[in-house]
Amino acid sequence: MLDQIMMFLQALLDQTGAVNFTLGNLLMIVIGIVMIYLAITKHYEPLLLIGIGFSCIVANVPGPPDVPGGPAISALLYAVKEGGLFHFAYMGVEKLIIPPLIFLGVGAMTDFGPMIANPRLVILGAGAHLGIFVALLLAKLLGFTLSEAGAIGIIGGADGPMAIFVAVKLAPHLLGPISVAAYSYMALMPMIQPPVMKMLTTKAERDISMAEVRKVTKVEKIAFPLVIAIIVNLFFPPVAPLITMLMLGNLLKECGVTSRLSKTAAGGLMNVIIIILTVAIGSTMAADKFLTVQTLEIVVLGLIAFLFGTGSGVVTAKIMNLFLKEKINPLIGSAGIASVPIAARVSHIVAYEANPKNLLIYHAMGPNLAGVFGTAISGGILLALLGVGG
Repeated sequence: MLDQIMMFLQALLDQTGAVNFTLGNLLMIVIGIVMIYLAITKHYEPLLLIGIGFSCIVANVPGPPDVPGGPAISALLYAVKEGGLFHFAYMGVEKLIIPPLIFLGVGAMTDFGPMIANPRLVILGAGAHLGIFVALLLAKLLGFTLSEAGAIGIIGGADGPMAIFVAVKLAPHLLGPISVAAYSYMALMPMIQPPVMKMLTTKAERDISMAEVRKVTKVEKIAFPLVIAIIVNLFFPPVAPLITMLMLGNLLKECGVTSRLSKTAAGGLMNVIIIILTVAIGSTMAADKFLTVQTLEIVVLGLIAFLFGTGSGVVTAKIMNLFLKEKINPLIGSAGIASVPIAARVSHIVAYEANPKNLLIYHAMGPNLAGVFGTAISGGILLALLGVGG
């Protein structure tokens, strides 16, 4: 009788996902929990980490053995050909629908005044992109093709939509780990950047105050998205879809007659897109796909790219100070990578810790916004050179 009960329980267990549970699943569930913990307790970009962490957990709870496409719930939700909820969310990323819409929302939330008022800080937006090319070279040395290396390198631009866009064009099979690395590191920048920033600067440099910049006129703010849209479409067509939508969103904000549209783009629409994006990214983190040597290499290369980008931005600012009468705080150089406004906030926080009277957020937004264009130019160059093959 006992044997029959045990056989019945075993048969029942075999029809559940518990029989497929692995240590890899457990590890990825822990990673998802850590993401949620950091979002809630440390406030590390909760809009990104909550959705990614939760979807990572769900993607690693195995389903029953007879699920079409594999035992993992992630296969049930997005990898099956006909698809489920996660499948269609991921299609929005893979078909490059989500990234331009994100740029539309970002444009509607962004004031380009700091960059227009102090255009010399655009140099920092270029200087902070060394990490892209360092990661590219290292990826090539590790055996990735040139196209794959280019897609991995763009992680260093700290621009999630641009990383997705370039990955789809150059190495679509690496889209999952590249998007996970890009958005995870963007969210964790308050942990990643400060040690590098402090290592490369002195207390006196971190204490430098910057004078208030001129006020930008309304005409300048309206002309800016028009001029940039023309220039980008003319000279950088590979990345024009993203920057064009960024400029459209900004024009809706600055023109003064489309407040309903700008509020929708920056509010409700952006919130929906963030939910879809984070669910799509987190759902790719199933242990059987994520815990591979190739994926771990991409994650490490992404971290290296972020570290080098942060460092090169700070060093560029220090070099600029050799030629400037009015010194700039080198900490704003780290904001030259494109994660808006996360990188600018980190620059401000580190400066504030050194001197509570030092308010760098407005100044840091200049190179931070320039970093968006720096990443776009880098991505355009990579697509132009590597888009045909690799």
